[in-house]
Amino acid sequence: MKNTGSKIRIKDIARLAGVSEGTVDRVIHNRGEVSMKSCEAVKKVLAEMNYSPNILARSLASKKQYIFACLIPQHEVGDYWETVEIGFDQAYEDFSQYNVMVTKYYFNQFDVNSFQGIANQVVEENPDAVIIAPIFRNETIGFAERLHALNIPFSFIDSMIENTGFLTYYGQNSFLSGYIAGKLLLSELEENSQVIVIRTKRKGAASNQTLSRNEGFLHYIKANSLDKIQLINAEIQDGDEENNLEILRQIFQENNHVKAAITFNSKVYRLAGYLSELGKADVKLIGYDLLEQNVEYLKQDVVSYLIAQRPDKQAFLSVRDLCRELIFHQEVKAVNYVPVDVLMKENIEDYIVFQE
Repeated sequence: MKNTGSKIRIKDIARLAGVSEGTVDRVIHNRGEVSMKSCEAVKKVLAEMNYSPNILARSLASKKQYIFACLIPQHEVGDYWETVEIGFDQAYEDFSQYNVMVTKYYFNQFDVNSFQGIANQVVEENPDAVIIAPIFRNETIGFAERLHALNIPFSFIDSMIENTGFLTYYGQNSFLSGYIAGKLLLSELEENSQVIVIRTKRKGAASNQTLSRNEGFLHYIKANSLDKIQLINAEIQDGDEENNLEILRQIFQENNHVKAAITFNSKVYRLAGYLSELGKADVKLIGYDLLEQNVEYLKQDVVSYLIAQRPDKQAFLSVRDLCRELIFHQEVKAVNYVPVDVLMKENIEDYIVFQE
């Protein structure tokens, strides 16, 4: 029997081992006389739960509470960041028994001032560790420097900023995922084809991850001498559907060889909807992440490919590694790339229903 994430208490171990709570306490702390039979029973339960007696003892003996601050974008139900939040909630369920509190802070991913305000709040509250979605590169670097000065360890999820002294990173190799997107989208296009590249306006610099994906995409073009493919860059506004549709309509009126389109964020469903409304659903389209609306357009063949990145695991494993570092003093790996999962209508169903 392995630990399933529920909170394990001395009384739970005692009940399963058929001994008293005092006996469990003596076995864990290796003090006092305990019969061989009772000792073996307690150790057997601990082993079945996949717990080390020494680690459990250290946690139970410690009265310190660890506060992990997690900075992620504001989001609605069904958005990419909801899955990240689910991962944090799962981690809290598993690690709260070690006196860990996972506190979430939300910023507007389209407004750099919102991120800076939340970063200031987190610094004032002086948590034990911080997990950051580094949407805004320069501002995140400044935030990281402040955390270093306070000796607060921090980790990145979703994208990575190198040479900042982060403890761990869990997420895709964003550059590689952009390169793969380029290969999927462009490898079979005719010369002189036109490709729409959609970005979303932000107050502040573009998203760190979006920039990295775009760099990988452009590198594929350069590495394969696809200079005859014309990229048409378009910028849309989050929430301004009428104007966004007009931007796309104008592009198609002015260009006769649009064969493909890409967006480097999670809302490819928005682009798919515009193409469908304009009668351009035959344009090859690729985007990111398993939002429900993205998957529906994938099943309809409006979206040709989705690139997924297991955001719930990124969040869960980030919390786990902070526990290993701060509580159990175990070595953790700094850079942890999750797989670049390429999905199409033929394999999406199995991917969704499969449980590890």
